[in-house]
Amino acid sequence: MSTVVHAKKREVGHRSVLTELRQVGFVPAVVYGCKTESTPIAINARDYEKTLREDGKNSVVTLELDGKKINAVLNAAQKCALKGTLVHLDFLAVNMSDALEVSVPVSITGDSVGVREGGVLHQPNREVILKVKPSDIPESIEIDISALEIGGTLAVSDIRSVSTFKILDTDDLLLVTISAPIVEAESAKVDEEASIEANNAAK
Repeated sequence: MSTVVHAKKREVGHRSVLTELRQVGFVPAVVYGCKTESTPIAINARDYEKTLREDGKNSVVTLELDGKKINAVLNAAQKCALKGTLVHLDFLAVNMSDALEVSVPVSITGDSVGVREGGVLHQPNREVILKVKPSDIPESIEIDISALEIGGTLAVSDIRSVSTFKILDTDDLLLVTISAPIVEAESAKVDEEASIEANNAAK
């Protein structure tokens, strides 16, 4: 069952109106998509931030607008760079029976062998694109890196066959790599070169 988010229509074209909305605790938004014309709306910022914390950004919400209920997912969110507060939201109205494309975070689990040996973990890409029905959108895709050694990598090709979701990214999209640490010899060489440069500069 999706969370109900109460919305109200708002005026467009006036910056002062948007400022007033934010001052009284609302965030400007727009909803568009399945059987829904693009409609400027406003929702309670505090209530929706609570929904985001509890249900995640990929959860389906039911926008209640003028007595009409619209199933929607968050398509885009703008935040204030300084305060981190919500500035504007885009909602995509969806048909619960139709699959849609959605970006889902990659969550790593396990204690990598390579990291225990001093390797450095990198996540070149932190999201994958899925094609999934709205009610089945996962909060994240988990990847177990326990067996990953130094020099090892995990790409979409490594998880596609075991994933219960249809992944739209190409097989070669890198998700995790374990790079080798800087060994003592290399570190000493760097220190020595820096010392020589410093001495030469002092002459």
